[in-house]
Amino acid sequence: MPIDQLGGLTALSAVLAPLDGGGPRTDAVVQRISAAIGLGVMVDGEQLPPELDLASQLGVSTVTLREALAVLRNEGLVHTKRGRGGGSFVKASADVVQSNSLARLQQLSVEELRDIGDEHFAVSGAAAALAARRGLTSDVTRLRGLVTRIRETDAPFECRRADSRFHIEVAVSSQSSRLTRTEVGLQAELSAMIWLPQVAVDPTEEADSHHALVDAIEAENPDLARELAESHSAAHIRRLIKLRMELRNE
Repeated sequence: MPIDQLGGLTALSAVLAPLDGGGPRTDAVVQRISAAIGLGVMVDGEQLPPELDLASQLGVSTVTLREALAVLRNEGLVHTKRGRGGGSFVKASADVVQSNSLARLQQLSVEELRDIGDEHFAVSGAAAALAARRGLTSDVTRLRGLVTRIRETDAPFECRRADSRFHIEVAVSSQSSRLTRTEVGLQAELSAMIWLPQVAVDPTEEADSHHALVDAIEAENPDLARELAESHSAAHIRRLIKLRMELRNE
């Protein structure tokens, strides 16, 4: 089973699920597609679904979708080709993703960051505990493979993608579709910010931390798995809040 799929659930379908609540719909569509690109569930050169299909998937009008695509083109995340074989395509360079992620961090208040962190603290802890109770041998194998990718890759962009996939895979191992969808959304929101160069995440330390979590899941120790996941989540939010406060004081 692919690491982004559980019973028909995929990372892409979770990120591009119908919009909830009110607020500006164009902005919400921009955030959703930007998140899918930043998380790596939409990769460079990939063609977006046809406008009618994508608008239907997001639960918005084609007019709203076209307005959002215009914003994404202006941000350098999408380019559009006309005529036969045309459509909108992802343009996801690491520099653009980093620039947009830094801008997004500057838009968030410390209180908003803390609130996002509280949600991830709860979700990641619950997913890890359930993974220790329900996870299969094949789940542990996939998790260890992702830890190896984080440890061995020399490309920061690929390291970040492997890290976010690790968190999603822990949620998949919990066998909870709701937790998996929520984790995908949180990774889409947090991952690119956590791996900003200014945060200076150490891939070796990340791999060691994840290795310990996989050991706890394999040992069927839900209390330790929850503790490790929660501690990891809290540490990353503290780093982001620290960077946000430094940016505010510049």
